[in-house]
Amino acid sequence: MGDVTDLSSMMTQTFLDEPGRTGSRGRSLLMLLAFVILVAVASATASSVTLPQIGGWYAGLEKPWFNPPNWLFGPVWTALYAMMAIAGWLVWRERGLNGARSALALFGLQLALNILWSLIFFGLESPGAAFIEITALWAAVGATTVAFRRIKPLAGWLFVPYLLWVSYAAVLNGAVWWLNG
Repeated sequence: MGDVTDLSSMMTQTFLDEPGRTGSRGRSLLMLLAFVILVAVASATASSVTLPQIGGWYAGLEKPWFNPPNWLFGPVWTALYAMMAIAGWLVWRERGLNGARSALALFGLQLALNILWSLIFFGLESPGAAFIEITALWAAVGATTVAFRRIKPLAGWLFVPYLLWVSYAAVLNGAVWWLNG
Protein backbone atom coordinates (compact mmCIF):
# COMPACT_ATOMS: atom_id res chain seq x y z
CA MET A 1 0.00 0.00 0.00
CA GLY A 2 2.96 2.29 0.63
CA ASP A 3 3.82 2.30 -3.10
CA VAL A 4 0.35 3.61 -3.99
CA THR A 5 0.60 6.31 -1.33
CA ASP A 6 4.10 7.23 -2.52
CA LEU A 7 2.91 7.40 -6.15
CA SER A 8 -0.04 9.58 -5.14
CA SER A 9 2.25 11.84 -3.15
CA MET A 10 4.69 12.11 -6.08
CA MET A 11 1.87 13.04 -8.45
CA THR A 12 0.48 15.68 -6.10
CA GLN A 13 3.95 17.13 -5.50
CA THR A 14 4.73 17.12 -9.24
CA PHE A 15 1.64 19.09 -10.23
CA LEU A 16 1.78 21.58 -7.36
CA ASP A 17 5.47 22.44 -7.49
CA GLU A 18 6.76 25.37 -9.45
CA PRO A 19 8.32 24.29 -12.72
CA GLY A 20 12.02 23.37 -12.43
CA ARG A 21 14.44 24.65 -15.02
CA THR A 22 11.74 25.19 -17.61
CA GLY A 23 10.68 28.68 -16.63
CA SER A 24 7.29 30.10 -15.80
CA ARG A 25 4.11 28.26 -14.89
CA GLY A 26 2.45 29.69 -18.04
CA ARG A 27 5.21 28.27 -20.25
CA SER A 28 4.90 24.95 -18.45
CA LEU A 29 1.15 24.79 -19.09
CA LEU A 30 1.75 25.74 -22.72
CA MET A 31 4.16 22.82 -23.08
CA LEU A 32 1.65 20.48 -21.44
CA LEU A 33 -0.85 21.61 -24.07
CA ALA A 34 1.79 21.01 -26.79
CA PHE A 35 2.31 17.43 -25.58
CA VAL A 36 -1.45 16.86 -25.45
CA ILE A 37 -1.83 18.18 -29.01
CA LEU A 38 1.09 16.07 -30.23
CA VAL A 39 -0.38 12.81 -28.92
CA ALA A 40 -3.88 13.85 -30.04
CA VAL A 41 -2.58 14.31 -33.59
CA ALA A 42 -0.92 10.88 -33.39
CA SER A 43 -4.16 9.39 -32.11
CA ALA A 44 -6.24 11.04 -34.82
CA THR A 45 -3.82 9.91 -37.52
CA ALA A 46 -3.90 6.29 -36.34
CA SER A 47 -7.67 6.41 -35.85
CA SER A 48 -8.27 7.75 -39.35
CA VAL A 49 -6.83 4.51 -40.73
CA THR A 50 -8.16 2.18 -38.03
CA LEU A 51 -11.80 3.17 -37.59
CA PRO A 52 -12.93 2.61 -41.19
CA GLN A 53 -11.54 -0.94 -41.02
CA ILE A 54 -13.24 -2.03 -37.78
CA GLY A 55 -16.57 -2.91 -39.38
CA GLY A 56 -15.03 -4.18 -42.62
CA TRP A 57 -11.72 -5.97 -43.03
CA TYR A 58 -11.01 -6.35 -39.30
CA ALA A 59 -14.50 -7.71 -38.59
CA GLY A 60 -13.86 -10.49 -41.10
CA LEU A 61 -10.67 -11.68 -39.44
CA GLU A 62 -10.56 -14.72 -37.20
CA LYS A 63 -9.52 -13.57 -33.74
CA PRO A 64 -8.23 -15.43 -30.67
CA TRP A 65 -10.36 -16.06 -27.61
CA PHE A 66 -8.56 -13.28 -25.71
CA ASN A 67 -9.45 -10.56 -28.21
CA PRO A 68 -11.14 -7.73 -26.29
CA PRO A 69 -14.44 -6.24 -27.46
CA ASN A 70 -14.04 -3.40 -29.94
CA TRP A 71 -15.58 -0.84 -27.56
CA LEU A 72 -12.67 -1.31 -25.13
CA PHE A 73 -9.98 0.03 -27.47
CA GLY A 74 -11.19 3.66 -27.44
CA PRO A 75 -11.16 4.16 -23.64
CA VAL A 76 -7.88 2.29 -23.24
CA TRP A 77 -6.11 4.30 -25.92
CA THR A 78 -7.54 7.56 -24.60
CA ALA A 79 -6.08 6.83 -21.16
CA LEU A 80 -2.75 5.68 -22.61
CA TYR A 81 -2.39 8.74 -24.82
CA ALA A 82 -3.20 11.02 -21.86
CA MET A 83 -0.55 9.30 -19.74
CA MET A 84 1.97 9.58 -22.62
CA ALA A 85 1.36 13.31 -22.90
CA ILE A 86 1.73 13.88 -19.17
CA ALA A 87 4.88 11.73 -19.03
CA GLY A 88 6.50 13.63 -21.88
CA TRP A 89 5.62 16.93 -20.27
CA LEU A 90 7.02 15.81 -16.90
CA VAL A 91 10.33 14.89 -18.52
CA TRP A 92 10.45 18.21 -20.37
CA ARG A 93 9.54 20.02 -17.16
CA GLU A 94 12.32 18.30 -15.25
CA ARG A 95 15.13 18.81 -17.74
CA GLY A 96 13.92 20.93 -20.66
CA LEU A 97 14.31 20.04 -24.33
CA ASN A 98 18.11 20.10 -24.32
CA GLY A 99 18.51 18.23 -21.04
CA ALA A 100 16.13 15.45 -22.07
CA ARG A 101 16.96 15.37 -25.77
CA SER A 102 17.54 11.60 -26.05
CA ALA A 103 14.55 10.67 -23.87
CA LEU A 104 12.26 12.97 -25.83
CA ALA A 105 13.68 11.62 -29.12
CA LEU A 106 12.67 8.14 -27.92
CA PHE A 107 9.24 9.56 -27.10
CA GLY A 108 8.93 10.84 -30.67
CA LEU A 109 10.17 7.56 -32.10
CA GLN A 110 7.66 5.45 -30.17
CA LEU A 111 4.86 7.82 -31.17
CA ALA A 112 5.82 7.53 -34.85
CA LEU A 113 6.02 3.73 -34.55
CA ASN A 114 2.61 3.75 -32.85
CA ILE A 115 1.11 5.48 -35.89
CA LEU A 116 3.03 3.26 -38.30
CA TRP A 117 1.60 0.12 -36.72
CA SER A 118 -1.96 1.29 -37.48
CA LEU A 119 -0.97 2.17 -41.04
CA ILE A 120 0.52 -1.30 -41.58
CA PHE A 121 -2.05 -3.41 -39.72
CA PHE A 122 -5.23 -1.61 -40.75
CA GLY A 123 -4.19 0.50 -43.74
CA LEU A 124 -2.19 -2.18 -45.55
CA GLU A 125 -4.22 -5.01 -43.99
CA SER A 126 -0.98 -6.79 -43.15
CA PRO A 127 -0.92 -8.46 -39.72
CA GLY A 128 2.43 -10.16 -40.52
CA ALA A 129 4.26 -6.94 -41.32
CA ALA A 130 2.50 -5.23 -38.40
CA PHE A 131 3.77 -7.96 -36.07
CA ILE A 132 7.34 -7.24 -37.12
CA GLU A 133 6.73 -3.51 -36.66
CA ILE A 134 5.11 -3.91 -33.23
CA THR A 135 8.29 -5.55 -31.93
CA ALA A 136 10.12 -2.33 -32.80
CA LEU A 137 7.32 -0.34 -31.14
CA TRP A 138 7.59 -2.50 -28.02
CA ALA A 139 11.35 -1.92 -27.85
CA ALA A 140 10.90 1.84 -28.33
CA VAL A 141 8.22 2.02 -25.62
CA GLY A 142 10.44 0.02 -23.28
CA ALA A 143 13.43 2.28 -23.97
CA THR A 144 11.28 5.38 -23.45
CA THR A 145 9.98 3.97 -20.17
CA VAL A 146 13.53 3.43 -18.89
CA ALA A 147 14.79 6.80 -20.13
CA PHE A 148 11.81 8.63 -18.61
CA ARG A 149 12.17 6.78 -15.30
CA ARG A 150 15.80 7.90 -15.02
CA ILE A 151 14.78 11.54 -15.42
CA LYS A 152 11.47 11.58 -13.57
CA PRO A 153 10.32 8.29 -11.97
CA LEU A 154 6.64 9.22 -12.24
CA ALA A 155 7.04 9.70 -16.00
CA GLY A 156 8.46 6.20 -16.26
CA TRP A 157 5.59 4.77 -14.22
CA LEU A 158 3.09 6.54 -16.48
CA PHE A 159 4.55 4.59 -19.41
CA VAL A 160 4.22 1.16 -17.73
CA PRO A 161 0.52 0.64 -18.65
CA TYR A 162 1.39 1.53 -22.25
CA LEU A 163 4.25 -0.99 -22.26
CA LEU A 164 1.90 -3.64 -20.87
CA TRP A 165 -0.78 -2.82 -23.46
CA VAL A 166 1.72 -2.96 -26.35
CA SER A 167 2.95 -6.31 -24.99
CA TYR A 168 -0.63 -7.60 -25.02
CA ALA A 169 -1.25 -6.05 -28.45
CA ALA A 170 1.85 -7.78 -29.83
CA VAL A 171 0.57 -11.16 -28.64
CA LEU A 172 -2.87 -10.35 -30.06
CA ASN A 173 -1.35 -9.18 -33.37
CA GLY A 174 0.71 -12.38 -33.57
CA ALA A 175 -2.36 -14.53 -32.91
CA VAL A 176 -4.40 -12.71 -35.59
CA TRP A 177 -1.56 -13.20 -38.04
CA TRP A 178 -1.33 -16.90 -37.14
CA LEU A 179 -5.07 -17.49 -37.38
CA ASN A 180 -5.45 -15.65 -40.70
CA GLY A 181 -2.10 -16.41 -42.37
